[in-house]
Amino acid sequence: MPAYNDFSTFLRKYFDCKVQKISLNAGFTCPNRDGVKGKGGCTYCNNQTFNPEYCKTEKSVKEQLEEGRLFFSRKYPEMKYLAYFQAYTNTYSELEELKRKYEDALSVDGVVGLVIGTRPDCMPDALLDYLEELNKRTFLLVEYGIESTNDDTLRRINRGHTYADTVDAVKRTAARGILTGGHVILGLPGETHDDIVSQAARLSELPLTTLKLHQLQLIRGTKMAHEFEQHPEEFHLYEVDEYIDLVIDYVEQLRPDMVLERFVSQSPKELLIAPDWGLKNYEFTERVKKRMRERDAYQGKLYVL
Repeated sequence: MPAYNDFSTFLRKYFDCKVQKISLNAGFTCPNRDGVKGKGGCTYCNNQTFNPEYCKTEKSVKEQLEEGRLFFSRKYPEMKYLAYFQAYTNTYSELEELKRKYEDALSVDGVVGLVIGTRPDCMPDALLDYLEELNKRTFLLVEYGIESTNDDTLRRINRGHTYADTVDAVKRTAARGILTGGHVILGLPGETHDDIVSQAARLSELPLTTLKLHQLQLIRGTKMAHEFEQHPEEFHLYEVDEYIDLVIDYVEQLRPDMVLERFVSQSPKELLIAPDWGLKNYEFTERVKKRMRERDAYQGKLYVL
């Protein structure tokens, strides 16, 4: 029996072929960047860290998908694709513009579904009405940037929303029958090991289907990198083995049926300040699995209803 529910196994319930996400930058912004809720964005954020070369805003959604498809199809000609609206807040615009971009993505040959990354405070009911209908004709996963369940932390990193906003958005989305995911960052300043692990029980109360865990990374050019320079004592940057044990402690507290998409993020070396573990995502995952076997650990081992 696997030690945790992995994302590739989850996708096989929906697709009988290999499926790959293609990241998109659809030209959106965020309410904590444009002045509606704040300026400067999240203190840790530099969107260059997750935008592949084909993700340029001067290119249309269709052009980005076609380039991404060409990149992957050389090696896997039979592969299908999920259009991953990843950069910034991908539900933060007029409804008609959002619909046009989502439909453009679905019109590209080989695209079999959408993954839409957004914030908990950017999901109006009118958009949910449309997404509920869209969900009946294609694969759809809405992924919320939760980052932390602690409101003090959310204020410190300039998120511009509360954990109550997360609870509300996740519940409203899942109630429409839409697959709902979350993203959290482990190791944010001010959060102890116990604070972080206690998140798992709170998130397990929500109707989340999938969850991504990422380590805190300090990225050049961000406000957080400047804060670290000024006050390094306020940060705890995990060594790799220490972080692996933190992940396992977290996973043991999680609801057993939640799907874990990933444990780490990989930022471009030229932008990364720390921690630099020198591991690919799959190498890190193998180390987690090995350590779980050593500890006789598995997802939900310590989960309490």
